[in-house]
Amino acid sequence: MSTPEAVLNTPSDKRALVAIDLGAESCRVSLLRWQSGEPQFHLVHRFANHAGEREHGLHWDIGCILDGLHTGLRQCAEIATEGIRSIAVDGWAVDYVRLNAEGKPIGDPFCYRDERTVASEPALHERLSAERMREITGIQLLRLNTAYQMAADAPSSKNLRWLNLPEYVLYTLGGRAVSERTNATHTQMVALDGQWSEEIFAALNQSPADAPPIVEPGTDVGQLQGELASLPAFANTRLIAPACHDTASAIAAIPDAKDDWAYISSGTWSLVGTLLNKPVNSAAAREENFTNLGGADGTICFHKNVNGMWMLRQCMETWAEAGTTLDLPELVAAAAAIPPRNYVLNVDDPDLLLQGHMPERINAQLRSRGLPELNPNLTHAAEMASFLFHSLAARYAVVLRKVSEITGKHFRRLYIMGGGSQNEFLNRLTAEATGLEVCRAGTECSTIGNFAIQLATLEPTSTSRPAAAWAASLESVHRPTA
Repeated sequence: MSTPEAVLNTPSDKRALVAIDLGAESCRVSLLRWQSGEPQFHLVHRFANHAGEREHGLHWDIGCILDGLHTGLRQCAEIATEGIRSIAVDGWAVDYVRLNAEGKPIGDPFCYRDERTVASEPALHERLSAERMREITGIQLLRLNTAYQMAADAPSSKNLRWLNLPEYVLYTLGGRAVSERTNATHTQMVALDGQWSEEIFAALNQSPADAPPIVEPGTDVGQLQGELASLPAFANTRLIAPACHDTASAIAAIPDAKDDWAYISSGTWSLVGTLLNKPVNSAAAREENFTNLGGADGTICFHKNVNGMWMLRQCMETWAEAGTTLDLPELVAAAAAIPPRNYVLNVDDPDLLLQGHMPERINAQLRSRGLPELNPNLTHAAEMASFLFHSLAARYAVVLRKVSEITGKHFRRLYIMGGGSQNEFLNRLTAEATGLEVCRAGTECSTIGNFAIQLATLEPTSTSRPAAAWAASLESVHRPTA
């Protein structure tokens, strides 16, 4: 693997770092410590997370999330007796918390999968066309984006301040209210000049004054405050906004200095693309609905959202309702023995982004296309899984060909990161479909990238890509020690 122009040494301050990674299925609190001069990664606390249906829609339990994070931070303070130098938070994008005049949440935040945006997306485009939004932002049109969610908000909340979830966690820990650039671009409310778009805010009947100031990845947003700050390990602990969008943090953990690689962040979503030095918002990029999101070290994450392991997870939840919980590795192994069909699923069908009844949704699509349906029952789970994996690999290949055509880049290597990187069957199918060398970048890339960006802030260097240089130095910690 080719590394950046400099591989850095141990930091001058040997105190530990904490990375918080918010996930739609689980949240993690991790430590980076230096023991005998070597970096050691410890996964300290992991807890389940999920959105729940309430009277007014699908919401996250923000109180439960914060409680779990505080538990993990206390455990970090017990372990890292040398002290904790900084804390940084990354997570999924687009969802946000509305704040009242006292800076408290007005309620639990909506989940991006809530169906309220089915109506708000076309309603917003009656005031500002989809073509114009795309022209302003260079961001792919997805109804889960923050702009469409805000279009669905009650009028009474439209004049309230808001923060995306990772930045909100930093705010509760004592940091100032900000919108870190990788997350800000994901709202579909930032123009290509890097500033909040007054035209989009006007269409939303909102004021840019209610939006937090945009800051760069690696910004120090203050010192830890509150009850946790009384613990000895948290004396003078800094709060850092890393690449708050977890995909941008994960990409920052890839220590490859060449320009001939692509990536897939494989999890609930599959984010398929490459890293660029500047946005590409050409007619072809707009037609294919690629996105230009902020990345670490001043880069652009040029990619497209593809439906991911969400479909299989939803199938597994349906089967679990029948009383059987399947083991995912065993299901993947069984799927590998199933012969492929001569057709694939349109994995990006909007109906497959919704929650519940996934086997029925899959068969509804096949039926509408005049194709043979699959047996939706638990006894045929391996067949369903195999079909989904072949469909995903086929879609990855199509998207990567488009990435190459639009950017002019020719790829030799494909890095797969996230939980889906452990699926060796899907990795093999992807290599066969794309013709690329597939490399597993690991399951903890978001956390490693988070740590690398913290170090780039705390230990300034003269390298052109400091986060990537620190990621190269941390390459040995990609496998957790605990």
